[in-house]
Amino acid sequence: MRSRLFVFVSIVQAILFSAHWFVYATVAYFWGGWAASWQMKVAFALLSMSFVAASLLGWYSYQPLVRFFYLVSALWMGFASYFMLASIASWIAYGVSAVGGLGWPPAWIADAAFAVALVAGLYGLLNAAWPRVVRISVALPNLPAQWRGRTAALVSDLHLGHVRNGRFVRRVVNKLLTLQNDIVFVAGDLYDGVAGDFEKLARPWADLVASPKAAALGVYYIAGNHEEFYRNAEYLPPLLRAGIRVLNNEKVEVDGLQLIGVHYRDAVNENQYRAILRSMDLDRNRASVLLLHAPVRLPISEEEGISLQLSGHTHGGQFFPWTLIAQRVWKEFIHGLQRFGALQVYTTYGTGTWGPPLRVGTRPEIVLIKFE
Repeated sequence: MRSRLFVFVSIVQAILFSAHWFVYATVAYFWGGWAASWQMKVAFALLSMSFVAASLLGWYSYQPLVRFFYLVSALWMGFASYFMLASIASWIAYGVSAVGGLGWPPAWIADAAFAVALVAGLYGLLNAAWPRVVRISVALPNLPAQWRGRTAALVSDLHLGHVRNGRFVRRVVNKLLTLQNDIVFVAGDLYDGVAGDFEKLARPWADLVASPKAAALGVYYIAGNHEEFYRNAEYLPPLLRAGIRVLNNEKVEVDGLQLIGVHYRDAVNENQYRAILRSMDLDRNRASVLLLHAPVRLPISEEEGISLQLSGHTHGGQFFPWTLIAQRVWKEFIHGLQRFGALQVYTTYGTGTWGPPLRVGTRPEIVLIKFE
């Protein structure tokens, strides 16, 4: 296990170092002077190692200095992605200028490219901090009459930890309180996989559970892939004390609706996932809602008669250009309401962020689902 982790970290670090070297080489060539100094070279070398170092420290420590280091390194990784694009754009523009005899000064080219990169990063930072309410309607066959017109709030991928913390979850819960939906679904990756004060992070949910007007039918949760970094005893007891209902690969009846929850790790193997669903004795003649962190195993979900699958995980790629890669991986199931045969699937962009707290081309969202 440790050897595999070492290999993985080494590969990631090598990629980051190469990318940072390219950005340094670009700024050194286009701006010269201070940008080509040995101090700048050292700075880029240290920055290339910052996120890996912060992640390793963050897994074991929740100390304020570690959290600050993690936040700064995560921010840098986001902006560095755009500086990488700016570097590529600079060399392309330089080539166009040289071939076309345009005589554009290299410093001007870099000024323009890196200014756009900086603006894109700042926009992404502000956009990621502002969760929007998205309203959709879903018509489910054989839906109990008492569920028609009811609303469910779906949140996912809060990634609470060193970047998004107690203030963020409090904002999300306060928003859910004002929306006064009938039930709340938390579709995994509530935590980021780093060390945390789980009592503090779980405490705001108790206000939602206790509210007489919001989430009257309960708050239901399943684990995502980032919860696999913890032992259940670390993070689950505070959630249970707050009144959240954890669906442990089970079906529950909520006023006539079949509500199913399967943890991410238990859907990785398709045979295990199929066996879990079959053990629930689902009634195909009644509507059912499945919470599963990622939009995976759709053929099995449809085969077993699930009506609606609610997922997150993809983040939509979170910010450009990673959005393009995510689109190729997840295709139409990257976001929104889609169909897979008789199965309906809604994938949310998620409410928080992982790694760089930036969103460009996606939005953080709280999804309100009205059942029809």
